[in-house]
Amino acid sequence: MGNILLFSLIVGLASALMLIPFSKQKTAGGKKLFKKNKNVENMKRPTKTGFYLTSFTLLILLVFTYYYVTNLDRNLTSLWIYAIIVTGIGSLLASGTERVIKSLLFIGSLFIGVYFLTAFLFNANEKFDSAKMKVKTEIEVFDEKETPASVPPQFARNKMKKAFGQVPNTSYYELGNLQIQKVNGEYVYIAPVEFSGFFKWWKADVTPGYFTISATDSSANPKFINAEMAYTPSSFFHKKIERHIRFQHPQLIFYGDVQLEIDDDGRPFYIRSYGDFISARNGFAVKGIVMVEPVSGDTKIYRLNDVPDFIDGAVSPEAVSLQNSYYGNYVHGYWNSKFGKSDVKLPSDEGTEANVSPIFDENGIMYYFTDFTSPKEGVDSMLGYSLTNSKTGEAVYYTGNLEESYMDSQGALQIIEKKFIEKKWQGAMPVLYNFYGEASWLAPVLDSNGFLQNYFIVSAANPEISVYASTPNAALKQYKTALQRGGGTVDGSSNAKERQTSGMVVRVYKERSGEYTLISFLLDNKKNYTLSSENEPLAIYLQVGDQVKVTYMDTGETFLPVKEMTIEGIE
Repeated sequence: MGNILLFSLIVGLASALMLIPFSKQKTAGGKKLFKKNKNVENMKRPTKTGFYLTSFTLLILLVFTYYYVTNLDRNLTSLWIYAIIVTGIGSLLASGTERVIKSLLFIGSLFIGVYFLTAFLFNANEKFDSAKMKVKTEIEVFDEKETPASVPPQFARNKMKKAFGQVPNTSYYELGNLQIQKVNGEYVYIAPVEFSGFFKWWKADVTPGYFTISATDSSANPKFINAEMAYTPSSFFHKKIERHIRFQHPQLIFYGDVQLEIDDDGRPFYIRSYGDFISARNGFAVKGIVMVEPVSGDTKIYRLNDVPDFIDGAVSPEAVSLQNSYYGNYVHGYWNSKFGKSDVKLPSDEGTEANVSPIFDENGIMYYFTDFTSPKEGVDSMLGYSLTNSKTGEAVYYTGNLEESYMDSQGALQIIEKKFIEKKWQGAMPVLYNFYGEASWLAPVLDSNGFLQNYFIVSAANPEISVYASTPNAALKQYKTALQRGGGTVDGSSNAKERQTSGMVVRVYKERSGEYTLISFLLDNKKNYTLSSENEPLAIYLQVGDQVKVTYMDTGETFLPVKEMTIEGIE
């Protein structure tokens, strides 16, 4: 609080010196209009002093109120609009040499204002350089033994709302913003409990805790964790977390909302990304975080390289979305992004958090996913996609197989909508994976009430290949069969190798899958195999006791995908 008062005092004093005219008015001939009357002058002195003090006080209050309400950084550059107004009025009220000096200050502040207003026209190349990404062709094949974090946030939020009765004094609170993170090796959604208004905050003073729910298991139920917090986004005055952070760090530049992060002991912390402007007061490049302990209000600053291990989202999704915009739009400068649009690619707005979607790799590291599409209207092909490390900000742009045309996320959602048009179901949170060597969109399907119905997988290169099932792993199993039916190759996990075996069939199970039959069988080597009759039509005759020769992919799954099979006595 002391910093903002001192800042307001200095700015108010400078403003008073600029606005109050100190030179005496004279006639055109340089003489005073009237003779000086000492009695009158003596009467005016207290009036002038009172006017000066009143003006000074009002200016201090004006500056204090503006910076307190807007929570703007308290760097001198933030005063450029204010400086133009004050110097302009001051030069009009002054006369003589004083007017000349104040007019020069007004002209100088105008030049600074023009520089700030036009910086975006000239710093596009710097923005692109700050957002440069490594370029690769394709992400690694997804390990089908894993389960992707695929519970949509809308569904998780609905379940949390239904469990809100676990919160003490429920009427005081409401559910806060949802975000995903890894806690004790589990992928979970976290949502703080927030105050539902000013009077509820005044009466309760602290929020009681937060909710957590699995991000991989749609059948899991939310849990309420007791953890009181005094400094929150829904608190007021000095307890409002954004204002508290600003009071502690008045000159830092922030971008993006505050986020709740939970350590492995269940303790909550609020974080916010800070950084630098690209030039003037335009653009943003993230440098680190401010972390707040929400009970005591203690704050710590961390550079990105020093962020604690339990924090997953050090780089705010808003900052990543901005970085994607720089990389996609400014490859050849600002004007090209508006007119020629050569090599311009637009980041998608289908993400779950500020137009990006958080996903985790096999090592538990969180990335923000975004696909890029053409600026040409009516085109739903994907030009590439990016993965940005949420802790370091480092990003990789994947071009995909340049010999194939990939459908973008909007196209995938349109296919889902057409598939379930009668039920009015829609896809959500589409993320591109490399399933069995095929670039594929995975999206949860929600009904009109936001409840999860199934999971949909569609090939990005061959949209006619699509499946859906009640769980991601069940959909993956069907997708493997669909790829085989479609004539594609199934590579399996990144370390899958093609192997051959032979033996006697001891168990067989057949089920209808569309126009074809899915055959699963167990050999006397105690291993299970699966294939579709579209690839091997004669497989429908497979019986217990048959001797077979099998070529399969060793993916490590319970049911290994068969590429070729020969039944002795039939072939």
